Amino acid sequence: MLTKKNFPENVMLFGIGASTQSVLNILKKNNIKVSTYLLRESATYGPTAEATAYSIKDYPNPCPLIREQEIDLVIPMSIDWFMMPWCKEFIDMQIPILSPTGRGMLLERDRDLARRLCDQYNIPFPKSFVAKNRIEAEKILQNEPSGYVIKNPLCSPTSPIHTIMCETIEDTRSWLNKINYEEGVFLQKYLGRREAGHIAFVAGGEIHSLVTNQEYKHAFNGDMGVIAGAPLGGIIEQDPDDKYNLAKELLHPLLPWFKKVNFSGPVQVTAINKNDKWHVIEYNVRIGVTCGPIILKMMENPVEVLWDIVNNRTTSISFKPDLKIGVSLTLAGYGYPFGQVKGPNIPVVLDGEPTCDIWWNEVTADEKGNIFTNGQRIADLVAIEASLEQAIAKVYQNIKKIRCSNSYYRTDIGQTKWPPGEK
Repeated sequence: MLTKKNFPENVMLFGIGASTQSVLNILKKNNIKVSTYLLRESATYGPTAEATAYSIKDYPNPCPLIREQEIDLVIPMSIDWFMMPWCKEFIDMQIPILSPTGRGMLLERDRDLARRLCDQYNIPFPKSFVAKNRIEAEKILQNEPSGYVIKNPLCSPTSPIHTIMCETIEDTRSWLNKINYEEGVFLQKYLGRREAGHIAFVAGGEIHSLVTNQEYKHAFNGDMGVIAGAPLGGIIEQDPDDKYNLAKELLHPLLPWFKKVNFSGPVQVTAINKNDKWHVIEYNVRIGVTCGPIILKMMENPVEVLWDIVNNRTTSISFKPDLKIGVSLTLAGYGYPFGQVKGPNIPVVLDGEPTCDIWWNEVTADEKGNIFTNGQRIADLVAIEASLEQAIAKVYQNIKKIRCSNSYYRTDIGQTKWPPGEK
């Protein structure tokens, strides 16, 4: 029998949307009392359907609430809590949190820190630069002519610049006249599209590999259109043995730094394969919008593992043998991913019982329980099976059961870029 000494009883999530709803649901099924602190006022339907929810509007500072509710563990679904005015107060409370704090958080937050660490530990990283304004950025382009991926220097869900992929010098130059330089700009040389990611837990001075994943970030089939704010789909494969060498080449060299900053929590590396060598393009320090719920459902013992990780001790992870690979697929609504395009609240109808998970994003419900869109990202569907073919078939069977005018989804998940490193 589990006791309070070796697992949390009362867990609060910081987040919104489908990723938050899914993790709340999984924890509930593991007999955990759950609640959520809504850091934004959009995409609240899913989390409020699963648990008691507290809005940032009603509770500008969650610290008194956390004390009152006697929360054992906090799981943030993004890094925006780290920029809040109550961040220091919360950290000083020493509540276990599934996230690094302090300098460890900067691995994701500060893109140039990631570049400098890779340089220090001899990890391949595309040649990159930080510019304060357009004049500096254009000078970099003149001195180092190339296509660049344009990013905000500081990573945040509300960054003034969201990722823009420019494959040519001309494309880059055009965008440099358009972007918002409020926080400067991070220019990372374009290395191609052979992208993949790997997620691990770091604790007790060890790296525990979990999964290798592929995110379909472009808005439309064939990786066409802009890179969306969140992926349109993804593939997540159990990979505790790191069979693609992503952790070996790009995470394990950082182990001295992880120990130095007392890093504990999740870490994801996203990389590009260029000339048969992996190159880091970014690190993240959260379990991920699409990957988190799949990872937790794949594990036999998710609560015990999370409790070990937040207490910075080594752990033993057991995976379910029949849930080897998961596929996520997003139903996108009118205008997505162009936030300036506004449409009406459109009915969302589910025909028949789903046979995979459906988690809700920007929707709402009337007094009769009818669901309507109130934004552009409608739902995320997840199927986890023994094989990729089974997972793909199930997720597409289920998304066809959802009717919503002017919605769309990618129909090519698994047809490109898998296995990792493929074009």
